[in-house]
Amino acid sequence: MKKRSAFTLIELVMVIVVFGIIASIGAEIITKMYENYLRTRAINRLQSQTEITLEQVAKRLQYRIKDSVRASNDNGASWRALPNAIAGYDTIEWIGISNESFLGEHNGTSVVPGWSGLIDLDNPKTAFLAQTLETPGSRLDFANNTIKALTNNTVAMDGTAVKFPAIIFKGTKIGTFANYYPPTPTFTNRITCQAFNCNNVSTFSTPNGLGDLDGDGNGDLFEQYYLAHSAYALAPVGAADDFNLTLYYNYQPWEGETYTPNGTPTVLAEHVSTFRIRQDGDSIRIKLCIHDANQSIASNFDFSACKEKVIY
Repeated sequence: MKKRSAFTLIELVMVIVVFGIIASIGAEIITKMYENYLRTRAINRLQSQTEITLEQVAKRLQYRIKDSVRASNDNGASWRALPNAIAGYDTIEWIGISNESFLGEHNGTSVVPGWSGLIDLDNPKTAFLAQTLETPGSRLDFANNTIKALTNNTVAMDGTAVKFPAIIFKGTKIGTFANYYPPTPTFTNRITCQAFNCNNVSTFSTPNGLGDLDGDGNGDLFEQYYLAHSAYALAPVGAADDFNLTLYYNYQPWEGETYTPNGTPTVLAEHVSTFRIRQDGDSIRIKLCIHDANQSIASNFDFSACKEKVIY
């Protein structure tokens, strides 16, 4: 008879042991690769989220009335100018330039600004007694439509809303935020279209007259101006090291409103661990850190991404 060759029991056991070792090593490698993938994905997501949030904040702060920026450490009960803010003053508020309405629309030939930023002081329509201001190169119908759309028809220059934009002149050089907010005399430069008619006209009306922020006894009137329809506030909501960074808008401090309860809140970022703003001269530096809050991996991982941005 011909003998058959076969594996011995010892050989089979050795092969099984070798395959077991290889399988365990392979499983550990696959597990590590998957964890590294989750780490990379979480870090990339946090970095993208941090960058997007900083960009949103920067775009709003870029169009700020620089004198109006202020900071609080007690949810708005007391304030100080941003350059004098110290650690803990992490609620920031400012009055924004109505840049969207400034950009205007296309009139069929070219893009025309909603408001030009210039007052013609020599024009007969610019008159204190008539309470009118001529702003050449403007299409107030474009500006009015944009402001109404941004505020859900709560602010308008045509008399269809209960609130109005405000005109703020560049030449006043106020120098302190206190003049823009209560309890000091409120900034009451309400602005409308002349006779509430915004149809392709370039004449403002000031139904309450012009404010006297420089204290000379006369209304302040200068050639260059900004239009403002809202203030903005950034406030942390939650624990000190794990909060939601919340933006408040659609409220008017010059009319006595405050960011809470009058502002509309929207969460810009969740699980924020650090939010700091520092002002040096006219530039503002922002630092933002967002962490993962153990959401990406079942084990005890908590990643964080930090970024800084400077706004001039």
